[in-house]
Amino acid sequence: MCRCLRLHAEKLLPEHQEKDILRAQCGLGHAFSRNKVKFNVHRSDNMIIQSSALTEHMDKGVNLLGMRVKEWYGWHFPELAKEVPEPLKYSKVALLIGSRSTLEERDTEEVTQQIAEILEGDEALAARVYEKAVTSMGGDMAEVDWSNIRRFMKRVVSLGDYRESLQQYLVDKMMLVAPNLTELMGQNIGAKLISKAGSLTNLAKSPASTIQILGAEKALFRALKKRKGNTPKYGLIFHSTFIQRAAKEHRGKISRYLANKAALACRIDCFMDAPPQVFGEKLREQVEARLNFFDTGNKPPSNRVAMEEALEQYKKIIRRRAKKQRTAQSAEAEGECEELSETPKQKRSRREVPQESA
Repeated sequence: MCRCLRLHAEKLLPEHQEKDILRAQCGLGHAFSRNKVKFNVHRSDNMIIQSSALTEHMDKGVNLLGMRVKEWYGWHFPELAKEVPEPLKYSKVALLIGSRSTLEERDTEEVTQQIAEILEGDEALAARVYEKAVTSMGGDMAEVDWSNIRRFMKRVVSLGDYRESLQQYLVDKMMLVAPNLTELMGQNIGAKLISKAGSLTNLAKSPASTIQILGAEKALFRALKKRKGNTPKYGLIFHSTFIQRAAKEHRGKISRYLANKAALACRIDCFMDAPPQVFGEKLREQVEARLNFFDTGNKPPSNRVAMEEALEQYKKIIRRRAKKQRTAQSAEAEGECEELSETPKQKRSRREVPQESA
């Protein structure tokens, strides 16, 4: 029908000439293109996609370099790898202990306390690490060897610190762009879903069945090609805590239910201006209730009841925002009125007061 209207527009609208229709089409095309390329700071999906990919590469890189630290420093202190298996913590503890030949010259309590801080307050493990460092069967190191190992450890530790700051940046960005999806799925899985879909808009336009198997395309096409076996039940959402906590026979149902709620959450985030995370909290409560239903048989509340409660909370948030905005505007208006009501003598005295005090 739309094609027919465009084709016979001159006959249906005799008072409009052909150039008017062409001008209207040109204006519509410009408006559409302007809307497509318009930059919105609250929809900076590309930053989330790049930071999520970089976080994955940083995880692999830190683990790989941490294993190299273990192999290199393990000749000097082989017992440390069993006590501290995590690569980044291992590098920090090894950098703190350093060469065992100088360990007895340092304060025992101070070194043990510093090791405990790295190990998140585990004083028993810190004392055990220090004791094994003193009595280790590892070989000695020359000063030139230790200087190279120390330089490499510092690089690994700095990469780990940058990875933590990048993770915090990703959390802040996800809470700004997709707060409800983050509240439901977590920032890592939410960022991977956005990255896999290409943007938050593409993810919001996807049906729940697509979100459910997003990330498992190879397994899906393999099953469809061979026509043997079942298609995959989940993709990236498999790493969600809901699916991990569900029983094996209920994982397919939970993945379908979770994908449905994720579709609602990303649509709210995409098409609502400044969305609060109350909808994501209610959706998360619904998934928790569904998990409880599979375990105990207690019927969960309907989606209508949950969304009505979320809408009530959203209205309260909107009223609070409007009240704060009115208060700020009134305070700004009062300040402008005071500045306008000042006499020239009062303005000069107000400017001279800081100079006299200085």
